[in-house]
Amino acid sequence: MRRAILIGTVSSISLSTNVFAQDSEGAQNFEKISVTGSRIKRSDTETASPVTMLGADDIAALGATSVDGVLQKLTAMGGAMTNPGINNGSGGNASIDLRGLGSQRTLVLVNGRRMINSGTGAASTVDLNTIPVSMIARIEVLKDGASAVYGTDAVAGVVNVILKDDFEGLEANYNGAISGEGDAQESSFDITLGGSSDRGNFVLGIQYTDRGDASQADRKFSECPLDEGDNGLFCAGSDYAEGGHIWNSNVNDKKESLAVDNGISGLGGQYHRFTDADRFNFSQDSYLFTPMERLNLTGIANYELNYDTKLFAEFTYTKRWSEQQMAPQPVWFDFEYTESMGDALLSQTWDQGVRDEDGEFVLDAQGNPVFTETNYAYGDMISYGRRMSDTGTRDFSQVVDTVRAVIGAEGAIGEYYWDFSANFGRNDSVDRLTNLHNMGSIQDDIATGAFNPIDQAAWTTENMQDYLYTEQNSGGSQLFMLSGSLSGELFELPAGYAGFAAGFEHRSEKAWFIPDSLTAQGLANDPKVEPTAGGFDVNEAYLELALPVLEGQFLAENVEVSAAVRAFDYSTFGSDNTWKLGFTWTVNDQFMFRGVASTAYRAPTVDELYSGNSPSFERVTYPGAQDQAEVTVGGNSMLTPEEAETLTFGLVFEPSFIDGVSMTVDYYNIDISNAIATVDDQFIVDQCLASTANTGTALCQSANVRIDATGRIRFNNQLQNIGSEKTSGVDVNVKYAFEAAGLDWKASLDTTYLDEYVVQVTGAPVDYAGLITSGSGGYADFKTNLKLNVTGNDWDATYNARYIAGMDSFSCLNDDSCLAPSTPGVVYHDLSANYYLNDTVTLRAGVNNLLDKQPPYYTGNNDSNTDPYTYDVLGRRFFAGVNVKL
Repeated sequence: MRRAILIGTVSSISLSTNVFAQDSEGAQNFEKISVTGSRIKRSDTETASPVTMLGADDIAALGATSVDGVLQKLTAMGGAMTNPGINNGSGGNASIDLRGLGSQRTLVLVNGRRMINSGTGAASTVDLNTIPVSMIARIEVLKDGASAVYGTDAVAGVVNVILKDDFEGLEANYNGAISGEGDAQESSFDITLGGSSDRGNFVLGIQYTDRGDASQADRKFSECPLDEGDNGLFCAGSDYAEGGHIWNSNVNDKKESLAVDNGISGLGGQYHRFTDADRFNFSQDSYLFTPMERLNLTGIANYELNYDTKLFAEFTYTKRWSEQQMAPQPVWFDFEYTESMGDALLSQTWDQGVRDEDGEFVLDAQGNPVFTETNYAYGDMISYGRRMSDTGTRDFSQVVDTVRAVIGAEGAIGEYYWDFSANFGRNDSVDRLTNLHNMGSIQDDIATGAFNPIDQAAWTTENMQDYLYTEQNSGGSQLFMLSGSLSGELFELPAGYAGFAAGFEHRSEKAWFIPDSLTAQGLANDPKVEPTAGGFDVNEAYLELALPVLEGQFLAENVEVSAAVRAFDYSTFGSDNTWKLGFTWTVNDQFMFRGVASTAYRAPTVDELYSGNSPSFERVTYPGAQDQAEVTVGGNSMLTPEEAETLTFGLVFEPSFIDGVSMTVDYYNIDISNAIATVDDQFIVDQCLASTANTGTALCQSANVRIDATGRIRFNNQLQNIGSEKTSGVDVNVKYAFEAAGLDWKASLDTTYLDEYVVQVTGAPVDYAGLITSGSGGYADFKTNLKLNVTGNDWDATYNARYIAGMDSFSCLNDDSCLAPSTPGVVYHDLSANYYLNDTVTLRAGVNNLLDKQPPYYTGNNDSNTDPYTYDVLGRRFFAGVNVKL
């Protein structure tokens, strides 16, 4: 019954692909297997850590053509997971974020081995697009820290994708999908071919996916950027508007005059005082759902040299073409207003603050500065901003090539199992951004009188052609890894044999990013972007033990203690170690307790260590300033590893009085110190701009905060080991399998309760549990998935319901004026069905978000007036497909 307790639950420990048969005392063959979270090969599947398994049928039930379409819906996931709904900054990537701790703290494995970091630039996380869905046998999600077993990055847990390696025959799939609005069309075609002989087998797979786009303009909730005023929500927009936006920049304390002086606009060809009607609706030109093409090639082979030795090889290649589209480029620059530019501004006025004899602003009875209208004059310094709709949208595109190859051997010597492998991965990317403007050339021509920015005719598409350029950046990453291990049984104890696994790993990683030459020189309007280049080596050794303590005793059918330790030596920061200690206590046929205490770590990536400085535009709030600050970010070669202490404790219950029912309850606690982070942008603004008392502090000196004449705040905010994060909660799963009405039924209910997620960088700690942010996703305190499957003779159907609890907006914690300080609870309903036409052909169809639930608006939203990291922005989606097996 010990095996049934675990295998019968959704949080069960599932088998890995490393299976090897061996004679036992010449009597019979038995299998020794390893499970995700342990490298010890054993004849049962019990370990101390909770693991969730997803099969190929779970993927098919959601009509998913990429791994993120399934994993991101798990209740244990949260935070900022890039997906097709992320138009601004995703680079076409897809990521996983276990426990909401960041995708960099979730280790992704393929067949138990590391996957190459992939995406654009000097990639530091795994792009899930590189894993072919058509080749997946199952996915195992370890919800526990596992650095002692797998090394760096396994802080929140591990996602282990197991590919098909024993497939025989020919299988083909075609899948199509479309939204209820008739956009975001998607089609996917794949073929899998496998064969075997007495000595080995091979599997080949090819998958091609083509995903269309949807526009923010085509959904009511996102057709314009909403803002909040005295009369409620209104359609707002950007200060950088068509026709240009002009401010006079001759005065000091410009941030105070901007509170009243909105500048002038040239929209419509005639200059006038800037009003909300002049703002630019950037939503009309932005994708809601991003397009992509993807080609996946896979090959897996095994060959048995003899009864005790097997060779294996794995190969995957992915080519991705992805796109994003954003509003035309906003440009800004300063110049002197001269007579040669004409008299169009002389009749326009700006609000100049009145000062007393001491140079201080004169205040009215209400304490506000007194202003006087002043005409523009020749010699004034002008700050100019413009939305370049004259030349069209900014079109982002990426071409990414990712290859991974593994070769190795495994076998047995007596009762001991060994393996050795070499793992090579490389990712190369080129990303382009069209319809940019060489502002260096424009400003040079303004200085020589060859270009007149005041003249609207100068900004026509024809005149702009000489200033247009396409930014092209390149980047990549590379991984090379040698590993070997030995496992088996050490000695016999009264309760059974002590198992062990020991091994070594050598890993080399490097990454690079080469910015466009104009961007690198700072001639592209944005500040210059510096290149990234660097790498590191690490040598590691580990030992894992499984010690049976009791067996067949009263209230102790089986008790086992497990332990692991890993030592590592990095070329970047030196040596250290990490450990794990766990137990399983099977009380009887119905109850089992399990728990793990461990330390974990995450070494800084090449990008974090050696990334060159570049601008990032972040939301901040400050009176009279723009709501987007220009923040200079970059790496820090002095970074050291993040460290974590993790604890899980759980109960597995399979009641004997109800057949087919099983339940797991697991508590988790992860405490991260020395976290790699940047200071909260709003904190820097509050400390260093809103108050003069702190301007001499180390924080404000390094940040170098300033505000320019257009109201844009600028400061530095590079990575440092200054943070701490702590999260805890409970996972509950209930599963019930039964027969009724002549049909087979399976029901499961997964719930994750987030008790706390406390982050502290500077200032007071913030508990994000129950909060939704403007750029880091949502942290719902309750998330629940209900799944009901029914199977007949030649058909089956699946119903999924996903619940996300309501959350409070982080932006409104200290703001009582918010119109939408929280989001409501949201439920999504999904339906799918398969019809087995015969042994060869299966038809499938389904609909996701059956009730077309629209994402909620909240104050301080991220994009599309909502949070695409958390909510479905596409709406109702229909899908259908056909499967053919020969």
